[in-house]
Amino acid sequence: MSTPYELLGGEAGVRALANELYKVMSQRAEASTIRAMHAKDTSEVAEKLFMFLSGWVGGPDLYFQKYGTVCLSSQHARFTIGSDERDQWLRCMDQALVNLNASEELIQMLKEPVFNLAEMMRNAE
Repeated sequence: MSTPYELLGGEAGVRALANELYKVMSQRAEASTIRAMHAKDTSEVAEKLFMFLSGWVGGPDLYFQKYGTVCLSSQHARFTIGSDERDQWLRCMDQALVNLNASEELIQMLKEPVFNLAEMMRNAE
């Protein structure tokens, strides 16, 4: 069975997903709340997301190699993240996967883990 890392196309595909997520987030009016939580230039956060996702989807654990362990919920604690913000992010991720022509196999493989990841960030109703 292939890993999500392999199904995304390895490093280039994971990087493309991280970049596409922030592109979608910047383009969708309904994601304005979560977009406002980020700097105008999203290149740094996209790079960190790429490094995190690389290990998370079964590739090299680049984030850990550079920064050590990560506690995503503490990194996001300064923001109010409720169900609406979680769902905005999930819709952006869904669209980013579609934009990258991700296979249905990959989309289904990631559906629950991506939801669980987003849900972990929620710190408000």
